[in-house]
Amino acid sequence: MTNSADYLAALDAWKARRLNNLKAPNGWLNIIGRFVLDPGTASVGTAEDNDIVISAGPAQLGTVTQEPDGTVTFQPTDGEAIHITPNKKSPPKFQLGTLLCEITTVNGDNALRIRDTASAAPGAFPGIEYFPAQEDWRITAQWVPFEAPLEMDVDTTGNIRTGVAVTHKAVFTHEGKTYELIATHGTPQAPQFVIRDPTSRDSTYPASRFLYGEQVTENSIVLDFNKAINPPCAFTEFAVCPLPPPENVLPFRIEAGEKRLAELH
Repeated sequence: MTNSADYLAALDAWKARRLNNLKAPNGWLNIIGRFVLDPGTASVGTAEDNDIVISAGPAQLGTVTQEPDGTVTFQPTDGEAIHITPNKKSPPKFQLGTLLCEITTVNGDNALRIRDTASAAPGAFPGIEYFPAQEDWRITAQWVPFEAPLEMDVDTTGNIRTGVAVTHKAVFTHEGKTYELIATHGTPQAPQFVIRDPTSRDSTYPASRFLYGEQVTENSIVLDFNKAINPPCAFTEFAVCPLPPPENVLPFRIEAGEKRLAELH
């Protein structure tokens, strides 16, 4: 299939947005730490005598306290206390100087994740290599609901099994054979598929790639494998990423989308 000029232009614009998001203050390139919180109070800062030692910022940033009910309070060294109710879907964020902090929740456990918005890492990032775009990797699949949501556990790169409810599967054909993918994350408007294929042995991130469905209707969904992306854990050791369920490990090579980062070659 010949790639249309409009499709290639839209894909290039999407790639530019993708790179900008990675380099943004809340992107994945400037994270300096993720620290699982225990009940009680812990001091945070660059000084070695802190309970949580970070690599950038003041010697004493403040203290973080986790209550038995899971609520969190951050008391800056200078400033008013910040009271936080963790939210799995939208982690609460707060800014302290050049540090962007958030409380993330995985399987009920809270963690303090910190980004350094003054980090040089985003500016030094060389970008991502892609397979050549092929419009025939943009597939319209059937969007098939399950009679009842499937409750299942998903493994993660952090060895933390998390529970998800799966409501739909995408059914599509490739070279005359029918395949199915289940969406374990994301939103109804952008279901997220965690996938792996044989390119993970030599060309793509070994653990997985993410693919977000587009143009979702009651019975159809667009899977554009040219937009298959590296997961956050490809960019930082301080991310916890879901791994593909067995249903989403495909037997054929998907030479489309993002390749693994250069340092993994």
